[in-house]
Amino acid sequence: MKLQLSNIGLNIEPSLTLDISSKAKSMKDKGIDVINFSVGEPDFNTPENIKSRGIKAIQENLTRYTASSGVVELKKAICNKLKEDNNLDYNTENIIVSNGAKHSIYNALMAILNPGDEVIIGVPYWVSYPEIVKLTGAIPVLIETSEENKFKFTIDDLNRVKTSNTKMIILNSPNNPTGCVYTKDELINIGEWAVKNNIFILSDEIYEKLTYDNIEHVSIASINQDIRNLTITINGMSKAYAMTGWRIGYAAAHKDIIKVMAGIQSHSTSNPCSISQYASIEALIGDQEKLIEMNKQFIERRDYMVNAINNIDGLSCKKPEGAFYVMVNFSKLLNKNILGETINSSLDFSNILLDKAKVAVVPGIAFGNDNYIRLSYATSLDNIKEGINRIENIIKG
Repeated sequence: MKLQLSNIGLNIEPSLTLDISSKAKSMKDKGIDVINFSVGEPDFNTPENIKSRGIKAIQENLTRYTASSGVVELKKAICNKLKEDNNLDYNTENIIVSNGAKHSIYNALMAILNPGDEVIIGVPYWVSYPEIVKLTGAIPVLIETSEENKFKFTIDDLNRVKTSNTKMIILNSPNNPTGCVYTKDELINIGEWAVKNNIFILSDEIYEKLTYDNIEHVSIASINQDIRNLTITINGMSKAYAMTGWRIGYAAAHKDIIKVMAGIQSHSTSNPCSISQYASIEALIGDQEKLIEMNKQFIERRDYMVNAINNIDGLSCKKPEGAFYVMVNFSKLLNKNILGETINSSLDFSNILLDKAKVAVVPGIAFGNDNYIRLSYATSLDNIKEGINRIENIIKG
């Protein structure tokens, strides 16, 4: 019997990042000494004050259904955060809380896109953007960016790919996987272009708190009211507060967009975890000192990783301005033979590193660019030193 399955579902590519991370964890479970540079989550524990609030929520029996779009107390805390940190003035009717930022993105795209609409995405991209677009029946339109321009797309790039079907652009700053951060002037230009062409902006700002070297994060929706009306700002608790497993994300947008998103969520997942919502209130309004400490360690790790990579023949990278990833250019090694294996692609190189060096990285093809691999520095400095040393030894043969 041949099963007749969804064409859209069959057209979705599995997440290479999750696949590689899962493989690395499986190897570790078997006692294999693997250095995992594929992880997309902080290695820090959730701060104690946040964990305590979650425990208190359980003790207070706050364990029942909430409003499907989130509790009012958390929405108010999000509004205060957006006002203080991002100069964004929203009411609770402009906020929806979801099961992680990825879920917020899914809801937003489902609320706005129709089959045949086109969504502009810069390459390298986070692996889920094109796949979520395809789930809606819309079409991802990819812009190739250059390392020389810090992997950012320009107005010329946007004009080159825009058609009458263009409905949205996806902006991710700070960026996964490149770590680039768009400047205020760049965001002004992109926002004005979107308004001129009546195109929505999905602004994924999940790495907002992770910027370095006095680089300023700017929310594109804060530039003016016209841009804000077309922008869906996505954020969440996972990266900044080391709360990946708590699964809380949120979106801020025009109330008409939020209303449709809430309707979709009410018929798919209903409310996010009640316990996680109350813990998230504490994260937003409580002591922020742990964020500063984490950032200091990320800077130290980043600087070591970048310097070490650039001292390995055949590898190079730019210093990321945010997030916790480094895109490593290995194009000089293409078609080279390492320990009997020929490197024809980023997947080849990643497999060699995992099999021979026991180092897990993500092949750049997962992000749309086959000349790179992505390394995460969301792991200890000792692990980074050992992992980079293993990579260098493998390349040297």
